[in-house]
Amino acid sequence: MKKILLLLVTHSAVAAMGFSLGVYLLPVITAPAAPSSSMMASALSQSEYQGQFVKTLADSDFLHWGEGKLLVGPQQIALEGKLAPGPDYKLYLSPTFIETEAEFLASKARMVQVGDIKTFDGFVISVPQTVDVTQYTTVIIWCETFSQFITAASYR
Repeated sequence: MKKILLLLVTHSAVAAMGFSLGVYLLPVITAPAAPSSSMMASALSQSEYQGQFVKTLADSDFLHWGEGKLLVGPQQIALEGKLAPGPDYKLYLSPTFIETEAEFLASKARMVQVGDIKTFDGFVISVPQTVDVTQYTTVIIWCETFSQFITAASYR
């Protein structure tokens, strides 16, 4: 009986660890290529605002972070930098700076979701025509699947 219980516990632990690792690594394995240097140069030339993602925000940690230069223009938002890999990242614009999950959830109704982030070594996202970036001050990266704050940067 002890042997069966031990096998059940160890196999369950390995299965849970494998599943967790798969959830974390699948977005990395299936991620499209990072934006080309010409795409980044175009985003830089069209940007009207800039900000900085840093790893030291309140709810950022070793698995949830972003770092690099944020470029915001009326048609594109771009990152020259890196994000911690993960699933189901969304880019939001907020009228106020947010750096915790609690703040995000409390303010989500005032934010606008701009698009999905699929790359972790920089990104360029098109801004929908219905979104006016001048009405917001902050870009937030949020993981929808796990309701997890990743990072934020003020640009105005």
